[in-house]
Amino acid sequence: MAQNLHNGPTPPGLLEAYQAEQVVVIKRLGDTALSQLPSLSAWRGVFSSFGVEPTKYRNAAEALLRRLTKKGDIPSINLLVDLGNLISIRYALPVAVFDTREVEGALTVRFADGSERFTPLGEAIVENPEVGEVIFSDDKNMVLARRWCWRQSEESAAQPPTTSAIMTIEGHHSTARQDVESALADFTALLRQYTEAKFSSGVLDKDNLKITNNE
Repeated sequence: MAQNLHNGPTPPGLLEAYQAEQVVVIKRLGDTALSQLPSLSAWRGVFSSFGVEPTKYRNAAEALLRRLTKKGDIPSINLLVDLGNLISIRYALPVAVFDTREVEGALTVRFADGSERFTPLGEAIVENPEVGEVIFSDDKNMVLARRWCWRQSEESAAQPPTTSAIMTIEGHHSTARQDVESALADFTALLRQYTEAKFSSGVLDKDNLKITNNE
Protein backbone atom coordinates (compact mmCIF):
# COMPACT_ATOMS: atom_id res chain seq x y z
CA MET A 1 0.00 0.00 0.00
CA ALA A 2 1.49 3.33 -1.08
CA GLN A 3 0.34 6.82 -0.14
CA ASN A 4 1.41 10.37 -0.99
CA LEU A 5 1.91 9.37 -4.60
CA HIS A 6 2.33 11.89 -7.40
CA ASN A 7 1.61 10.10 -10.66
CA GLY A 8 2.17 11.58 -14.10
CA PRO A 9 4.41 11.22 -17.15
CA THR A 10 7.29 8.80 -16.71
CA PRO A 11 10.51 10.74 -16.00
CA PRO A 12 13.34 10.37 -18.53
CA GLY A 13 15.53 8.19 -16.29
CA LEU A 14 12.79 5.66 -15.65
CA LEU A 15 11.65 5.69 -19.27
CA GLU A 16 15.19 4.88 -20.39
CA ALA A 17 15.40 2.04 -17.85
CA TYR A 18 12.00 0.71 -18.91
CA GLN A 19 12.94 0.69 -22.60
CA ALA A 20 16.30 -0.95 -21.81
CA GLU A 21 14.51 -3.65 -19.78
CA GLN A 22 12.31 -4.45 -22.76
CA VAL A 23 15.38 -5.03 -24.93
CA VAL A 24 16.95 -7.27 -22.28
CA VAL A 25 13.76 -9.32 -21.88
CA ILE A 26 13.35 -9.84 -25.64
CA LYS A 27 16.93 -11.11 -25.88
CA ARG A 28 16.52 -13.33 -22.81
CA LEU A 29 13.35 -14.94 -24.12
CA GLY A 30 14.71 -15.56 -27.60
CA ASP A 31 12.61 -18.27 -29.22
CA THR A 32 11.29 -19.63 -25.93
CA ALA A 33 7.52 -20.09 -25.99
CA LEU A 34 5.83 -18.09 -23.23
CA SER A 35 3.94 -21.20 -22.19
CA GLN A 36 7.29 -22.75 -21.22
CA LEU A 37 8.08 -20.10 -18.62
CA PRO A 38 7.40 -21.68 -15.20
CA SER A 39 5.58 -18.65 -13.82
CA LEU A 40 3.26 -18.34 -16.81
CA SER A 41 2.68 -22.09 -17.04
CA ALA A 42 1.61 -22.10 -13.39
CA TRP A 43 -0.79 -19.21 -13.98
CA ARG A 44 -2.32 -21.07 -16.91
CA GLY A 45 -2.98 -23.98 -14.58
CA VAL A 46 -4.59 -21.68 -12.01
CA PHE A 47 -6.86 -20.11 -14.63
CA SER A 48 -7.91 -23.55 -15.84
CA SER A 49 -8.68 -24.61 -12.25
CA PHE A 50 -11.47 -22.05 -11.95
CA GLY A 51 -12.87 -22.66 -15.42
CA VAL A 52 -11.10 -19.97 -17.47
CA GLU A 53 -9.48 -20.83 -20.79
CA PRO A 54 -5.91 -19.48 -20.27
CA THR A 55 -5.19 -18.90 -23.97
CA LYS A 56 -8.40 -16.89 -24.35
CA TYR A 57 -7.94 -14.87 -21.16
CA ARG A 58 -4.21 -14.40 -20.60
CA ASN A 59 -2.88 -13.31 -17.23
CA ALA A 60 -1.48 -9.79 -17.14
CA ALA A 61 2.18 -10.82 -17.30
CA GLU A 62 1.66 -13.14 -20.25
CA ALA A 63 -0.34 -10.46 -22.09
CA LEU A 64 2.48 -7.95 -21.59
CA LEU A 65 5.19 -10.35 -22.71
CA ARG A 66 3.11 -11.47 -25.67
CA ARG A 67 2.78 -7.88 -26.83
CA LEU A 68 6.49 -7.29 -26.28
CA THR A 69 7.57 -10.33 -28.30
CA LYS A 70 5.10 -9.67 -31.11
CA LYS A 71 5.22 -5.86 -31.34
CA GLY A 72 8.76 -5.23 -30.11
CA ASP A 73 7.87 -2.71 -27.42
CA ILE A 74 5.39 -1.75 -24.71
CA PRO A 75 4.38 1.93 -24.86
CA SER A 76 4.82 4.18 -21.85
CA ILE A 77 1.57 4.97 -20.00
CA ASN A 78 2.51 6.86 -16.85
CA LEU A 79 4.94 6.62 -13.94
CA LEU A 80 3.07 4.04 -11.84
CA VAL A 81 1.96 1.85 -14.73
CA ASP A 82 5.45 1.80 -16.21
CA LEU A 83 6.96 0.90 -12.83
CA GLY A 84 4.60 -2.06 -12.54
CA ASN A 85 5.12 -3.18 -16.13
CA LEU A 86 8.91 -3.01 -15.80
CA ILE A 87 8.83 -5.39 -12.84
CA SER A 88 6.24 -7.60 -14.51
CA ILE A 89 8.30 -8.26 -17.64
CA ARG A 90 11.52 -8.63 -15.64
CA TYR A 91 10.11 -11.46 -13.53
CA ALA A 92 7.24 -12.72 -15.75
CA LEU A 93 4.84 -12.12 -12.85
CA PRO A 94 1.53 -10.26 -12.86
CA VAL A 95 1.94 -6.85 -11.22
CA ALA A 96 -1.07 -4.64 -10.54
CA VAL A 97 -1.32 -1.05 -9.35
CA PHE A 98 -4.82 -0.45 -7.97
CA ASP A 99 -5.94 3.14 -7.39
CA THR A 100 -7.80 3.10 -4.06
CA ARG A 101 -9.75 6.38 -4.31
CA GLU A 102 -13.08 4.66 -4.93
CA VAL A 103 -12.49 1.53 -2.85
CA GLU A 104 -14.87 1.15 0.07
CA GLY A 105 -13.84 -1.07 2.96
CA ALA A 106 -11.53 -4.04 2.50
CA LEU A 107 -10.18 -5.26 -0.82
CA THR A 108 -10.74 -9.01 -1.03
CA VAL A 109 -9.69 -11.71 -3.48
CA ARG A 110 -12.58 -14.16 -3.72
CA PHE A 111 -14.86 -16.19 -5.96
CA ALA A 112 -17.58 -14.10 -7.60
CA ASP A 113 -21.27 -14.82 -7.06
CA GLY A 114 -22.15 -12.94 -10.26
CA SER A 115 -23.82 -9.93 -8.63
CA GLU A 116 -20.66 -7.81 -8.51
CA ARG A 117 -20.11 -4.81 -10.81
CA PHE A 118 -17.15 -4.32 -13.16
CA THR A 119 -16.50 -1.34 -15.44
CA PRO A 120 -13.99 -2.20 -18.20
CA LEU A 121 -11.05 0.16 -18.60
CA GLY A 122 -11.94 3.04 -20.90
CA GLU A 123 -15.64 2.18 -21.00
CA ALA A 124 -18.82 3.27 -19.22
CA ILE A 125 -20.77 0.01 -19.38
CA VAL A 126 -21.02 -2.19 -16.31
CA GLU A 127 -20.47 -5.94 -16.52
CA ASN A 128 -21.07 -8.76 -14.06
CA PRO A 129 -18.35 -11.39 -13.52
CA GLU A 130 -19.13 -15.04 -14.06
CA VAL A 131 -20.09 -17.13 -11.05
CA GLY A 132 -16.97 -18.77 -9.62
CA GLU A 133 -14.58 -16.35 -11.29
CA VAL A 134 -11.73 -15.11 -9.07
CA ILE A 135 -12.03 -11.35 -8.55
CA PHE A 136 -10.65 -8.46 -6.52
CA SER A 137 -13.66 -6.76 -4.93
CA ASP A 138 -14.37 -4.15 -2.26
CA ASP A 139 -17.12 -4.19 0.38
CA LYS A 140 -19.63 -2.63 -2.03
CA ASN A 141 -19.10 -5.34 -4.68
CA MET A 142 -17.10 -3.08 -6.97
CA VAL A 143 -14.73 -5.30 -8.93
CA LEU A 144 -11.21 -3.96 -9.38
CA ALA A 145 -9.91 -6.94 -11.38
CA ARG A 146 -11.58 -9.81 -13.21
CA ARG A 147 -10.28 -13.37 -13.64
CA TRP A 148 -7.73 -12.76 -10.87
CA CYS A 149 -5.07 -10.96 -12.92
CA TRP A 150 -6.60 -10.66 -16.36
CA ARG A 151 -8.09 -7.17 -16.55
CA GLN A 152 -8.39 -4.16 -14.24
CA SER A 153 -11.37 -1.84 -13.96
CA GLU A 154 -11.77 1.77 -15.02
CA GLU A 155 -11.97 2.82 -11.36
CA SER A 156 -8.80 1.00 -10.31
CA ALA A 157 -6.45 2.01 -13.12
CA ALA A 158 -3.53 4.24 -12.12
CA GLN A 159 -4.20 7.68 -13.60
CA PRO A 160 -2.56 11.12 -13.16
CA PRO A 161 -4.81 11.93 -10.14
CA THR A 162 -3.81 8.72 -8.33
CA THR A 163 -2.40 9.51 -4.87
CA SER A 164 -2.79 6.15 -3.10
CA ALA A 165 -2.57 2.64 -4.46
CA ILE A 166 -2.34 -1.02 -3.59
CA MET A 167 0.35 -2.85 -5.58
CA THR A 168 0.31 -6.62 -5.95
CA ILE A 169 2.86 -9.10 -7.30
CA GLU A 170 1.63 -12.69 -7.52
CA GLY A 171 2.98 -16.11 -8.38
CA HIS A 172 2.16 -19.82 -8.12
CA HIS A 173 5.18 -21.67 -9.52
CA SER A 174 7.68 -23.62 -7.41
CA THR A 175 10.02 -20.65 -6.85
CA ALA A 176 7.21 -18.09 -6.60
CA ARG A 177 8.03 -16.91 -3.10
CA GLN A 178 11.68 -16.24 -3.94
CA ASP A 179 10.75 -14.49 -7.19
CA VAL A 180 8.00 -12.40 -5.57
CA GLU A 181 10.38 -11.31 -2.81
CA SER A 182 13.00 -10.29 -5.39
CA ALA A 183 10.40 -8.47 -7.47
CA LEU A 184 9.09 -6.71 -4.38
CA ALA A 185 12.60 -5.55 -3.46
CA ASP A 186 13.09 -4.14 -6.96
CA PHE A 187 9.67 -2.49 -6.97
CA THR A 188 10.14 -0.79 -3.60
CA ALA A 189 13.61 0.41 -4.64
CA LEU A 190 12.12 2.01 -7.74
CA LEU A 191 9.31 3.57 -5.71
CA ARG A 192 11.90 5.13 -3.41
CA GLN A 193 13.92 6.37 -6.37
CA TYR A 194 11.09 7.89 -8.40
CA THR A 195 8.43 8.82 -5.83
CA GLU A 196 8.17 10.25 -2.33
CA ALA A 197 5.54 7.71 -1.36
CA LYS A 198 5.06 6.28 2.08
CA PHE A 199 4.28 2.59 1.90
CA SER A 200 3.92 -0.66 3.77
CA SER A 201 4.89 -3.95 2.18
CA GLY A 202 5.12 -7.65 2.84
CA VAL A 203 4.58 -11.11 1.39
CA LEU A 204 1.19 -12.68 2.01
CA ASP A 205 0.25 -16.36 1.82
CA LYS A 206 -2.21 -18.71 3.51
CA ASP A 207 -0.18 -18.54 6.72
CA ASN A 208 0.51 -14.80 6.68
CA LEU A 209 -2.55 -12.64 6.06
CA LYS A 210 -1.42 -9.29 7.44
CA ILE A 211 1.28 -6.85 6.40
CA THR A 212 3.20 -5.63 9.44
CA ASN A 213 6.23 -3.96 7.82
CA ASN A 214 5.55 -0.23 7.73
CA GLU A 215 7.84 2.54 6.43
